[in-house]
Amino acid sequence: MRIVFMGTPDYGAESLKALVENGYDVVGVFCQPDKPSGRGKKIVFCPVKQYAVEHDIPVFQPLRTRVDGVEPLRNLAPDLCVTAAFGHILSQEVLDIPRLGTVNVHASLLPEYRGSAPINWALIKGEKVTGVTTMMTDKGMDTGDILLKREVTVLPYETAGELTGRLAKVGAELLIETLKAMENGTCPREKQDESKASYYPMLKKEMGKMDLSKPAEELHDFVCGMTPWPGAYAGGYKVLKTKVIAHEGNEEPGTILTADPKQGLVIKTGKDALKIEIMQAPGSKAMNACDYLRGHKMEVGTNIVPVETDAE
Repeated sequence: MRIVFMGTPDYGAESLKALVENGYDVVGVFCQPDKPSGRGKKIVFCPVKQYAVEHDIPVFQPLRTRVDGVEPLRNLAPDLCVTAAFGHILSQEVLDIPRLGTVNVHASLLPEYRGSAPINWALIKGEKVTGVTTMMTDKGMDTGDILLKREVTVLPYETAGELTGRLAKVGAELLIETLKAMENGTCPREKQDESKASYYPMLKKEMGKMDLSKPAEELHDFVCGMTPWPGAYAGGYKVLKTKVIAHEGNEEPGTILTADPKQGLVIKTGKDALKIEIMQAPGSKAMNACDYLRGHKMEVGTNIVPVETDAE
């Protein structure tokens, strides 16, 4: 079976690796175009391209797959396409090329959390269980028929970056299980229940501002879901790890309740309070809040987000 793989980040690279290590004939890899990265703006290969190059698999990087990727894909004559965090919406013309269709490795329990950032949104919404679904891709946004699912329990304090790493491995295993079932003619296939469907949008950097009038529990989930990217922030400080603290005071949300090197930094929220355990000041590196407070004074009773200096 001739397979063309389509993916870009680490999440996709795990599925590509699984295909190669299980002996599947990957005849080509599609990923997004190279982009400059870091302070030096050097061109760095994405994880999927890096793996493909190391294993001598032809790489194609169309700007828009539905436009300049059609002919290269057709020339590869794939029996099946596999996608995992590719980042391009596939046209019907592209979907019609592989003889057996296109299998997508989606990081949620479909039909819930459709869209490009399912892991982030599941954490932001406080889900305790998520997972991976393999599905047949159609023209809709993650609306195709479900093949297999696997549930994964969210760990306490787990960030989107950490959960992505775990789900990538689960997805790779589920992909191989799916392909073997397809080859044996035993793979289930069912329509998605649209009454249970949910869709969440792509994340953008400006979405990281914390609304401190919300309950501490919601804000904690928000920080987990926004870490490491696009990042959560309050008052110009990037917030990377938090803990919910019970508090019944009537201070204004954002009020600094505690700020010392021993007890750390605690902020009043709409309900209870939030202890900021790891933070990053502008132009500085991420550090434990206690360490930050050893060299930077923050006044108890003031607001971490004063109106006149609110960071956008």
